[in-house]
Amino acid sequence: MLPAALRMRRSEDFALTIRRGTRAGRSTLVVHCRAVPEQDGARVGFVVAKAVGGAVVRNRVRRRLRGVVVEQMNSLPSGADVVVRALTPAASASYLELVEDYRSALTAAVRRLDDRASRT
Repeated sequence: MLPAALRMRRSEDFALTIRRGTRAGRSTLVVHCRAVPEQDGARVGFVVAKAVGGAVVRNRVRRRLRGVVVEQMNSLPSGADVVVRALTPAASASYLELVEDYRSALTAAVRRLDDRASRT
């Protein structure tokens, strides 16, 4: 279970993170990351569209992604919003594939965020 303090809930936060944040995609998912300076910890949200599959499949993918994020909680940047968007291949991906794709995409998105911050 994802702790309540880590959950992103408002649709405005999702939209801002997707529109204004950095993005890194892999074969099973896309990670969007946005710096929120006035925020203490990180928050995470999940987007699993109907294209991934039926309700049972989408919920299974969402549960797996939540588990991945909880395992990798230490790698979340402080003061950031992160949106993890599942792609269609996530439905048939193994847990280890999801872990590798998430870790790789998060690292790339945070690196791009740092690059963007250093340019300003």
